[in-house]
Amino acid sequence: MVVEAAWEVCNQVGGIYTVIRSKAPAMTKNHGGNFCMIGPYVNKNIQAEIELLTEVEDAFGQAAANLRKKGYDVIYAEWLITGKPRVVLLNPLIEEKALNVIKYLLWKNHQIQIPENNKLIDQVIAFAFLTKLFLDELVKVNADQPLIAHFHEWMAGLPILDIRREGLPVKTVFTTHATQLGRHLAINSPLFYAHLPFFNWREEAKKFGVLTEASIEFGCAQACGIFTTVSDVTARECKHLLKRVPDLILPNGLNIQRFEALHEFQNLHALYKEKIHEFVMGHFFPSYSFSLDHTIYFFTSGRYEYKNKGFDLTLEALHHLNEKLKEEKSELTVIMFFITKREYISIKPEVLQSRAVMEEIREVCNAIQRQVGKRFFIESTQQQDHHLPDLNQYVDEYWALRYRRTLQTWKNKNLPTPVTHRIISEEQDDIVRFIYRRNLLNKPEDKVKIIYHPDFITSTNPLFGLDYSQFVRGCHLGIFPSYYEPWGYTPLECMASGVPAVTSDLSGFGDYLMKHMPDHEKGGMFVVERGKRTFDWSARQLATFLYMFLKQSRRDRINQRNSVENYSSAFSWNNLISHYEEAYQRVNK
Repeated sequence: MVVEAAWEVCNQVGGIYTVIRSKAPAMTKNHGGNFCMIGPYVNKNIQAEIELLTEVEDAFGQAAANLRKKGYDVIYAEWLITGKPRVVLLNPLIEEKALNVIKYLLWKNHQIQIPENNKLIDQVIAFAFLTKLFLDELVKVNADQPLIAHFHEWMAGLPILDIRREGLPVKTVFTTHATQLGRHLAINSPLFYAHLPFFNWREEAKKFGVLTEASIEFGCAQACGIFTTVSDVTARECKHLLKRVPDLILPNGLNIQRFEALHEFQNLHALYKEKIHEFVMGHFFPSYSFSLDHTIYFFTSGRYEYKNKGFDLTLEALHHLNEKLKEEKSELTVIMFFITKREYISIKPEVLQSRAVMEEIREVCNAIQRQVGKRFFIESTQQQDHHLPDLNQYVDEYWALRYRRTLQTWKNKNLPTPVTHRIISEEQDDIVRFIYRRNLLNKPEDKVKIIYHPDFITSTNPLFGLDYSQFVRGCHLGIFPSYYEPWGYTPLECMASGVPAVTSDLSGFGDYLMKHMPDHEKGGMFVVERGKRTFDWSARQLATFLYMFLKQSRRDRINQRNSVENYSSAFSWNNLISHYEEAYQRVNK
C-alpha cells in the first residue's frame, strides 16, 4: 500500500503539481486500490474536480472516516483526472490552542522553531499534524499490510520525524524537488556552484529568513528511509546543504499522448500560429508591418526569477542576435515572448484598443467581401463578355468610408510597446530595465522584437485567445537556459508538444539530456553550457544556437519538430515510473 503526500495534491501552486497530476495514471495503473494521495484542503474550488466517496469501506476510507469522527475536516474523494486517483484532503485550519501545542512539540522533540504570524508555515505544520493522524488511523485499520508513505518537499514531509521517533510501522520516502536554501543562494551568490561545499546551511538559512523551512527539510532528509531528488544537479546540492547524498534519482516525466500521424501536430502548430499571427498584427502593424511568412516565434516562461530562470542570459543573447541579423539585413523577423507572472494593474489600454480596432477592420472587410461577392456573382451571370469588372464599383460608399476611417484610426507612429501590461513598479523590473538599456524597443529596423507578457496565458486571455499548451504549439522554439533549475518542466513540455527547445547544463533536464541522450541536438534540444563558462560566453553560445535555428529551411524546422516529438516518449511516465517503483522496493527491504 502506497500513500503519497504533497502540498500540491489538488492544489495548483507550482511545478510539483504537474509531477503529481501527470504521474497519477501510472501510479493507479501499478497500484490500483492500494494507492492514495494526501493533500491540503485549501482550494475550495477543487470541489468541481473531485467526486466525494461517502460509503467506501476500503482502508483509506475507514481511516478518513475515523479522523472525521474525531472532529477534523476530512474529505475522501476521487480526483477527476486521468487515472482517477483516490485522495484524502485535510483542512489545515485548526484551533489556535492546538496549533500552539504542535509548535511546542516540534521544538521539544525536533528542535524546530516556528515563527509567529506566518500563515503558510502554520498551515504546513497543521497539515503535517493531520497527515500523521491519518497515517495512525491507517495503520490501525490495515495492520496486516506494509505501508509506504512518500512525501514531497518540506511542506508535506514533517510527519517523517514523528514516524521515526515513535517507531510507527510505516516505510518513508522523501523527495526534495529543490532545496529551500539553494534557491535563495543561487539568486544572491554570484558563484553559487563553486561555493556550494563551503556554505554553513544553518547560518545561511538564518540570513535569508528560511531557517524553519530549511530545518524541516534537513530533518526530513536525515530521518527518511529512502531520500530522493529529481536530478543529479540537485543531488550535488543536497549533498552539501542537506548533508545526505540521495539514495535514488527520480526524474520527472509527463503523461505523453502521442499522435498516430505526424501531420496532426503539424496541423495544430499551423492553427495556433495563426492565432499568434493575429496578436502580432494587432500589436505591431498599426506602427509598421513585416512579412508574417518570414516571422519566427521564440518564447520563454515560468516563475519570475530573473537570474535563476535565465531571463538575463536570454535577453543578452537576443541583443547579440538582433545586431547580427540587422548587420546581415536579414528578411527574417523574430518575436520573443516573455511569459511570466508579475503584479500588474491592467493590460495597457493602447494594446487592447489596437486589438479591438483590428477586429473592427476584420468585420468591415468581411462585410465588403460579402457585398462584393454577392453583387459580382449576379453581375457575372448577366454579362455577355468575359472581362473582369472594376470591383470597387460594387462597394457602397458607406463601407468604403468606414474602411478608410477605421484604418486611419488604427494607424499611428508610436513604437509597439514591449510590455503588454501596466506593471507595478515597472521602472524596477529587470526585464524592462534591460530592454531600455540595450535599446530593444521594437523599432522598425530591429529584427528581434520583444513582447513581455507579465501574466500566464489562459484560454480567457483577451490578447491571444489560447491556453498555454496551445500557445506553446504555435511557437517555433522555447528558450530556458536556467542558472538554477532542479528539473525544468518547460522544455520537457515543449518536447511533448513537438516544439524544439533550449535548456542548460545547470538544469536537471539539461543534465539528463547530456548524460542519457548524447544526440539531443539532432532531436531539436539544445543545451547551453553554463556550469563552467562565463556569462558572456554562454550568452554568445545561446545566440549562436538561435542563429543556427533561424538559418534552417521551413522543411528542416518541420523535420526537427518531428524529431523532437519522437524524443518525447522517453519521458513518458510509463517509462519513468520504474524509478519510483525501485524506491518503494528498496525502502521495503
